[in-house]
This record gives sequence, C-alpha cells and structure tokens, in this order.
Amino acid sequence: MVRPKELQRLLDWRLPRDVGFPQVSAAIRAPFDLEDIQIGPSDGHDIRLYPTAKRVRAFFGDIAMADSTRVQLMLESGRLPVYYFPVEDVRMDLLVPGTRREASPTKGQATYLTIDAGRNTAPNAAWRYEASPAGCPDLSGLIALRWRAMDAWYEEDEQVIAHAHDPFHRIDVLLSFRHVQVRIGGKVVADTRRSRMLFETGLPVRYYIPHDDVSLDVLTPSGTVTTCAYKGQTSQYWKSREDVRDVAWSYSSPSPEASAVAGMVCFFNERVDISVDGVVLPRPQTPWS
Repeated sequence: MVRPKELQRLLDWRLPRDVGFPQVSAAIRAPFDLEDIQIGPSDGHDIRLYPTAKRVRAFFGDIAMADSTRVQLMLESGRLPVYYFPVEDVRMDLLVPGTRREASPTKGQATYLTIDAGRNTAPNAAWRYEASPAGCPDLSGLIALRWRAMDAWYEEDEQVIAHAHDPFHRIDVLLSFRHVQVRIGGKVVADTRRSRMLFETGLPVRYYIPHDDVSLDVLTPSGTVTTCAYKGQTSQYWKSREDVRDVAWSYSSPSPEASAVAGMVCFFNERVDISVDGVVLPRPQTPWS
C-alpha cells in the first residue's frame, strides 16, 4: 500500500458517529493518485454505495468519458469518495486493456483499462471489478475513472475539484464577535472581534480573520498552493520566522459554501497559539501538527 510521507501533511480522516465509519477529507498539492492510498484508519470492511441523482461527467480533453445520472458514490473507510459509473454510461469504445492488476480483499480483483482516444492516451485510467467478495456491494456493472487522468469533472454544470464530494461532509461559516487572538512565539500577530468561524466535519474550528486585523508584515509568503474539494484553491500561504512550515493561508475566491471567508486569513491551530475570549486553546493533534 502506498503511503507517501507528505500524506501526513495533506490529509485528514474523520469519524462521524451518525454514519458509522471513518471518512476522509483532503487538501491536495501532491502529484499522486489519491484513489490508490489509504489515508485514514480502516478495519477493511466498510464499503457502501450511495446512488445520486446528480448528473456527473468526466472529461478527457473535450471527450466526455463518462456522462451519467445513475452514478454510484463509493464511501470506503479510510479512503476518499469515488464515483462509479454504469458501464453503459462510459465510453467503453475508447477503453482498451491496461497493464495494471490489483487485488483487494474487500472489493475483489480490479482490472484496469487504458484510454485510447487516438492522439491522446491515459494508461490504466479506469478500473472495474468483474466480481466482488461476500459483504461487498455488487460492482460488476460499474466502472471508475482515475481523478487525475481526467481533465475536468462536473456535477451537473458545476466543476468539481480535487475529489468527489462526500454527502456527509458539511461546512458552516459563522460570524463571531468573540475576541480572537493569535500568537506566534509569544507575540500577537492577529487580534480581532470580527472573525468568521469555519466549522467543517471532523476538523478543528478554523478562525478566519480580516486582513486588517493581521500583522502580515511579520509573515512571509511561501508560494504554497493547495486545493480542497469543499473550499476551493488557496490564493496565499504564509510562513513565520519561528516555523519553516506554513502557518496561515487565505482563499481569495473560495467555493460558494465558504464564500464568507474570502480574502480572510486563517492560521493553523496546530502551529500557533490561538485564544478565544482570553482562553488559550489547546493545539489539536492532526496530520498538520
């Protein structure tokens, strides 16, 4: 199983009690295929298919390799959500046998297929299971496509970035007049009573602070860019003199769900000291710690 060292800084897992098994969220800047990687704890048995009425399309160049209103969303413990399309809704005429084979104790033997669109090809860009073990949903009539092998993904006519959306993942952004301070090395670098608190499933509360309430002169732009399926692509990251890692980030044009934090600055709770109404919050232990 592939477990890149960078994964610990990129990904998080969560366990919503109302769903009953671990699910996954990711901020992505790595060049590897996330479908291949177990990025959270798993007992190896929790696989569920959820039908969606959304029209989902995957484009390879200008070719819709898959176009379906009968998509099944696979939620597998410890992994990111994956769209599975009925084979009738996939351009099977552009798929030829691939070179890769993978065996899963829970899903069975995966057969990979290569996209051959004439001038452009994508090796091992799709996979399917001819048969599945007992306890696994029937996957025999379905096919999945590697996210990074496609040029664009759409739910209806909204582009989806990073990975398939998890229907159990939620973001709430609330205006707060509570007194929030951020300290780095004991020095106050942000002080506000007009933060936006972002509550996201399975993650620490994130405090987004207006630019005017942050001492950006003590921070250094880092050039890092990450993409979140739920919030969008970051526009800026910053480092501090006390930490070689990034300590803060901003979204200039976040997704509609997170539009209220546009242009604001957020700090890693794991890497700085944040106090709310005079109470210093403990630093959470996450892959970003």
